[in-house]
Amino acid sequence: MTTSLPVAIDIVSDVVCPWCYLGRARLNKALAQIPQTTVAINWRPYQLDPSIPAGGKDRQTYMMEKFGDAERIRTAHTQLTELGREVDIDFDFDAINVAPNTLDAHRVIRWAATAGPDVQDRVVGRLFALYFEEGADIGNPAVLIKAAGDAGMDKALVETLLATEADRPEVEQEIETARKMGITGVPCFLFEGRYAVMGAQDVQTLAGAITQIAEAKANGTLDQPAG
Repeated sequence: MTTSLPVAIDIVSDVVCPWCYLGRARLNKALAQIPQTTVAINWRPYQLDPSIPAGGKDRQTYMMEKFGDAERIRTAHTQLTELGREVDIDFDFDAINVAPNTLDAHRVIRWAATAGPDVQDRVVGRLFALYFEEGADIGNPAVLIKAAGDAGMDKALVETLLATEADRPEVEQEIETARKMGITGVPCFLFEGRYAVMGAQDVQTLAGAITQIAEAKANGTLDQPAG
């Protein structure tokens, strides 16, 4: 079956969430398994910790304050590193020195949505890689500007906008809306604005969900109640 109408996928995510990075990689592998199905992806903002100051915090200190157990942190990092290898992610948690506030990153991601086809997803992917594989401070405006340019955005425009309050209230409102919807963890995949799949699901689960929704949409049965 070839689906002419794309399946809309909104992904609520934070770019400092390793499970969100895994979720994106697994989604890409799922889509590769169902090339006959087209999708329209839109990244939505979420902040795991909006209390982090604008300049960020020392990550080791932050992680100990948050989890309070070095062994627990090492165990989680080991698990994530192993899962990452399965989807070609090379996590390097030791390289991360700063726990950033991600509000500005989400502003850039918001602007990327109107910068051209697939630009937003490229920006998101680049920010994930910068943070989790290269240890870059993605709260740093210079890092954000370069990432935006690398993904095809207008660097000068991004630099100008970042120096202002442009879209800050809108991003904060989107984050609040996600919380009011009951989203307390990410990633959250929202299909066609109504069907939610929580967490970094495995490739087959994502592929199956997308295929089922695509078929229902193509057949005109998407909104019909289950018999």
